[in-house]
This record gives sequence, structure tokens and C-alpha cells, in this order.
Amino acid sequence: MRTKDNFIPRVRIVYVFIFLFGAILAGRLFFIQVARGDYYREAANGQYVSPSADYFDRGIINFTKKDGQLVSAATVKKGYLLAINPKLLKDPEAAFKKISSVISVDKDDFLKRAAKKSDPYEEIAHKLGEKDAEKIEKMKIAGVSIFSEKWRLYPAGNLASRVLGFVGYKGNKLAGRYGLEKYYEDILAREGEKKTNINFFAEIFAGIKEIVGAKAEEGDIALTIEPEVQAFLEKTLEGLQEKYSSEMAGGVIIEPSTGKILAMAVKPDFNPNNYGEAKDMSLFLNPVAQSVFEMGSIMKPLTLAASMDSGAITPETTYYDKGFIVLNGLRIENYEGKSEGRVDMQEVLSRSLNMGAIFAMQKMGKEKFRQYMESYGFGEKTGIDLPDEVRSKISNLKSGRDVEYATASFGQGIAVTPIAMASALSSLANGGLLMRPYVVDEIDLDNAPDKKIEPVEKRRVLKKETAEEISRMLVRAADESLLRKKRRLEHYSVAVKTGTAQMHRENERGYYKDEYLHSFFGYAPAFDAKFLVLLFLTKPQGVRYAVRSLSDPFMNITKFMINYYEIQPDR
Repeated sequence: MRTKDNFIPRVRIVYVFIFLFGAILAGRLFFIQVARGDYYREAANGQYVSPSADYFDRGIINFTKKDGQLVSAATVKKGYLLAINPKLLKDPEAAFKKISSVISVDKDDFLKRAAKKSDPYEEIAHKLGEKDAEKIEKMKIAGVSIFSEKWRLYPAGNLASRVLGFVGYKGNKLAGRYGLEKYYEDILAREGEKKTNINFFAEIFAGIKEIVGAKAEEGDIALTIEPEVQAFLEKTLEGLQEKYSSEMAGGVIIEPSTGKILAMAVKPDFNPNNYGEAKDMSLFLNPVAQSVFEMGSIMKPLTLAASMDSGAITPETTYYDKGFIVLNGLRIENYEGKSEGRVDMQEVLSRSLNMGAIFAMQKMGKEKFRQYMESYGFGEKTGIDLPDEVRSKISNLKSGRDVEYATASFGQGIAVTPIAMASALSSLANGGLLMRPYVVDEIDLDNAPDKKIEPVEKRRVLKKETAEEISRMLVRAADESLLRKKRRLEHYSVAVKTGTAQMHRENERGYYKDEYLHSFFGYAPAFDAKFLVLLFLTKPQGVRYAVRSLSDPFMNITKFMINYYEIQPDR
């Protein structure tokens, strides 16, 4: 009786295991036949499968339009390649004549490959369309084969190329190189598989293993970058570079409240579909996150905000401006080098007075100034999801020398990345918060729930009241000085500041006398900022100050953003 009692539960356990196994098997069959049906149909077609190449597949990268619509930034294109077996190719001349009647093939290269009689496989042409592939296949030329292939395609060409990077060979394997393709390699990469002799049942049981330990981090990504905004920024930068023959023109458009990057570009750039044609490999880097610059007077609002936040000054605080100061044996001047008399902090911003920034720094003290600069994020990486981000260089502030702190207060002597500067300046526009900038909005995972990227608040760097006060001062500077009636928007408050900095000599001490970096930032509406724009030019020709080179481009972008996003007036 006891034996019978033990037998029934055992049978039930066996039934449960059989049921679970059957459910897993059915689920895997569905996955293979339906979810991945296209892949297996393609792989089963032995006549159209390359015996030498790994199966290439990769996740998709999409831009995100303002209405949430996805637009392809990087995808996988299907096509065909043509290969020959020199051992079986009886008449190379005749074969070439037939093939060249359909596609363009270099004759010398074809005959050179056809002469390798000991080599059973030579690739002749890639990325053939279906019609051309069918025409050649119907010719039934002995020793000539057509195989399917896939490759990375960037439908928008150069658009956001410095952000996207490209897929290229790393050793003998295709992988993401530079940009987002590199940073999100683990997400975008698909497991390479030989495209021949796929064992269907082995795949089923391999799938059971995957269910136990599947690679969850695999899928597509949607960017925060808005393609229309990106295109407008790039067109603006192209015009700037052409007009002023600058070495480089760059820009960032960021949402201050979240850190979301709406556009990011640097000109010149490259076409990732033909990256091998780039004349300079430095074009593959993204200077917004991978290069540092002495940004000049756009640092002054950060200095004054820090001094006000610490309680050292108010907007009404005055000082006597002699036009110069001597520290550690070095003379520092205002850009015009003349005395301005007694001025307040508003005049410091409106007239961009170096002596005023130094005064504000000295009032709060060197140690407090350094702490605020680090709090703005200049001593660390921003954490943006782009590869090989570099830290800003503020080691001068550890020297203790008065002159280093003085020059840093107006944006010389310390070098920062444009993305770090945009992030720090966003704290003025969002009520005093340092947000982590990011370029990927959502990750659409294949084997796990989708992952929405949420804004990350790193810390509070300023009191809300301080941020509002510096915004009022920047709006007044724009209305009364920088933009004036010619560029001023009557119904929108716009906070702006320009910067003109001498370029540091490469691998030497000191600065070039006639080479400058121009910078310009602004945000609108100033007290509920929907966007912040940062522009910079290196070594522009024929123009001395940033107010002349960048004011109009900035306002053109601002007007575009207001109209495109239908932003309501605030005054």
C-alpha cells in the first residue's frame, strides 16, 4: 500500500517534467519558425550563402522625432555578393564579359583573382541588388556564384556621423568603431554564426539553453536626437565653417531639465557608409566629448553664479575696475585693456569684464571657487553615453597660484569639454541642478522588457534663487547689450553670453596672438528653458569676436526651435 502511494506522486512529477519540456520545445519552435523565420529561410538557402563569411546582423539605431516617430539612423541592408571559384572558371575572359554587361567590374582585378587556381573562393563584387544578382545567376556561368550578404547602412549619410560612429573590422570581426556603435556594442551586436549547414534540432535544444541563460542585453536603440533639429544645427555649422574658414565648428542643443541631447554635431565630419574615404582619422572622434578647450567668457556666468550662491556678492555689488591686475608677476587685462571705473555685477556680464570675474572669484575665495568648479562637474566626466569621454583639465586650480584662479574665473587656463560646459551651463537654466547628459532615449531589448532611459540628477550645484537671478542678469545682458533691438525677440526671454578665448599653443607654453576660440551659449525661454544651445568655432578667420561670428547663427537656431516645438511666448 505504501509502494502504491509513492508511485502515484512520482508519475505526476514525470508528467510535469514532460509537460514543461513540451512547452519549452513548442515555444522554441515558434521562435525559430515565426520570430526568426526570415533568418532561417535565408540560412537554409545554401546556394545563396557565403561559405567564408560569418552571418552579419546588428541592432538598429533610430533618431526620434518630436512626435515620437522613429527615423532610421543605422540599419542592416540585405543584398548579394558575387564570388568566383578560379578552379572551376574555364574561360575568365568570357565570364568577365558576361558579368560586366550587368555590373561594373574592374577587369584587371577580375583576371588577377581568376588566375589564382589554387584558391577556391575569391570575392569580386559586394552589395548587389536583387535584379542584378538574378541576371548573373541565370547566366549559369561555371565557377561563378551569388551569395546573400548584409551590411551596415546609414540612410542619412553624414547626419550625426560623429555621434553614431560606424561598424568596421576589428581584427577579422565586424564591430562598432567609434561613437554610439562602439559604446553600445554589447547591445547592438548579434552573435555571429556560419551561414551553412544549420542543424535545426541543434538550434531547438540550443534554444532551451538560451531560455535558461539568455543574453538579455541585445536589441535596438532609439536616440534622443531629433533629426530635424540635428539637420538644422549641421546646416548652421557648415555655413559657419565656410564663412569663416574655421578649423572646426561645433554645437550642442540640450534639454536643460533632463540632460537629453536634441542635437550634437561637429564639422567637418564624414559619411559612415564610406568611412574609408575619410582623409583624416581624427574625423571619427567626437570633440564635444573627447576634446578640451579653453572656452573663454561663457565661464563668467558660472563664476558670478557661484559667488552669489556663496553669499559673497549680489547683482548690485560694485567694485572699481582699473582695467588690469598684476598677479604672480603677470599682468591680466580686460579685453580692451582700459579702466571702466566703478561698475556692478550686471555690467560685468553685459560688458564681459575680466576684472569683474576676478573680483567675484576673489570675494568668495580660491578654495570656495575651486569647490564650485568641481561641483559644476569640471573635475569629472559627465557620464554621457558616448565612448572615450575625457575629463576637463582643471589641475591648475590645485597649484594655489593667484593667477591661475584669476584666469580660470573668465575661462582661460582651464580646459573643459563642450559637453561638460553645456551640462554646467544647464544648471543656470534648470534651477541649479547638474543633470547627466545622454543621447539614447530607449533600448528595445529582444529577450527582456524595453529599457527607458530616465534623466539622472547628479546633484544640486546652485540654489534655485541663484539660478533665477543669474538668468535675469543674462536676459538683461542680451536685451541691452548683446542682442539689442536688431536680434532681440520681443515676446521671448533669451539668456545669452559670448566668449572669445586665445587658443593655447600646442605642446608649448603660452597662447597664439591671432588664433581664437569663439563660443556662444543661450537658453530660452529663460525662466522655463526648453532648450540650451552651445556653439563654438576654432580658429575662425576674418572676425575677432564671437559676438560677431555667432550671434546670428545662435538666434537662427533659437527661432527655429521656438517655431518647430511651438513654444509659447513668456513675455
